[in-house]
Amino acid sequence: MLQGKELILATKPYACEKRALSWLYTISTLCLLTLALTGTLTAPWLVARLACSVLSGLLIVRMFVIYHDHQHHAILHHSHLANIIMTFFGIYVLAPSSIWKRSHDYHHKHNSKLFSASIGSYPIVTRRKFEAMTPGERRSYLFTRHPLTIAAGYLFMFLIGMCLQSFTSSPRKHMDSLIALIIHIGGSVMLWYFLGWQSWVLFVGIPFTIACSIGAYLFYAQHNFPGVVFSDNEDWCYDKAALLSSSHMLMHPVMAWFTANIGHHHIHHLNARIPFYRLPEVMQRIPELQTATTTSLRFRDIRACFRLKVWDPELNRMICKKEIRTIRAAALQMTPEPVAIPG
Repeated sequence: MLQGKELILATKPYACEKRALSWLYTISTLCLLTLALTGTLTAPWLVARLACSVLSGLLIVRMFVIYHDHQHHAILHHSHLANIIMTFFGIYVLAPSSIWKRSHDYHHKHNSKLFSASIGSYPIVTRRKFEAMTPGERRSYLFTRHPLTIAAGYLFMFLIGMCLQSFTSSPRKHMDSLIALIIHIGGSVMLWYFLGWQSWVLFVGIPFTIACSIGAYLFYAQHNFPGVVFSDNEDWCYDKAALLSSSHMLMHPVMAWFTANIGHHHIHHLNARIPFYRLPEVMQRIPELQTATTTSLRFRDIRACFRLKVWDPELNRMICKKEIRTIRAAALQMTPEPVAIPG
């Protein structure tokens, strides 16, 4: 059984792109996205425009994963043309490269660490820390992980998180975040003014809502699923974090295409230099990677992921709000009542 460094080295031969394939998948996805977006404005029937709008949202997801691979230098590295394309796409999709690469690289280096993993990821606290929070801090923490917040990823994760907060926190480092905001909001206003609200909904509203909600949920469920393991910083190990703290999300082949195989997330975390189109190949050829904890896009699995709220080191698993209340009630019952001393 391959473990640790040996397992990582076993993936190294696959961390090599096929440049022609990288360009083929990039250009074809961009062309399909351009055609779909054009269809949202020019298709002769509303039903066709709506179908193009939904398709655009799914294609943005696929192109985002390709962009994500480029940021990891897994594909099209050292290509000046690719750098230009990806820079513009990052601005278009409200995830400019300065903030995305910085936060995402940090996430990979600290995945599943209890006390430093929240940068570039969803925050995780222990049960005791959650109980020690003020009511306002608890509400803020739970709001970040709430299903409706994640479904509104367009607003909270991308417009506010990726763009507004990153720029206000460090204007010099994240000037591209301001550019992305100006272009997105300014373009939306112009589209609404000249072509009407319906065109904005079909060209911007629906595609970005679909793409950002799928993206936000995938990022959540890939590291917040039943069976996930979190560690104290001193007990953290890179390969174990990849295999035990990153899910293998089972998907229908069509959805796997739209998400560019990002469901093989445990392999991606083991070696981020593997191109997205080679992840299934790695999964098939290395048996040790076939036993990762799985989740899916089925309702019951989505519900199971959303129920998880805090990490309990004593139970060594994520627990839900009901379990937090049960444990707290049991602890109160075991606390001895003060005994009155006769005067």
